[in-house]
Amino acid sequence: MKRKKHTSQQILEKLRTVDVELSAGRTFAEIARKLEVSEQTVHRWRNVYGGMKGPEVARLKELERENVRLKKIVAEQAMDLDVLKEVSRKKW
Repeated sequence: MKRKKHTSQQILEKLRTVDVELSAGRTFAEIARKLEVSEQTVHRWRNVYGGMKGPEVARLKELERENVRLKKIVAEQAMDLDVLKEVSRKKW
C-alpha cells in the first residue's frame, strides 16, 4: 500500500466509518482495504484517537509538539552539564 499522511480530521472521519462498518458486520480486513490503510493502522488509530472529538485531537497534537520541544531543551541542558563537568575536571 502507498504511504500517506492523514490529518487528524481524516483519521476521525475514517474511524467513524470503521464504527459504522463494524456495526454492519464487516471485518477489520474488509474495512481497512476499503479505507486503503492496513489493519494495524486502524487498530493503532482506535487506540490513540478512539472516542475523541475534533478539539481533543487538536489539543493532543499540541501537547505532543510541546513535549518534543521540552525534550530537546532537556537534552541540550544535559549536554551543557556534561561539558561543564568535563571542563571542571581538567581544571583549566
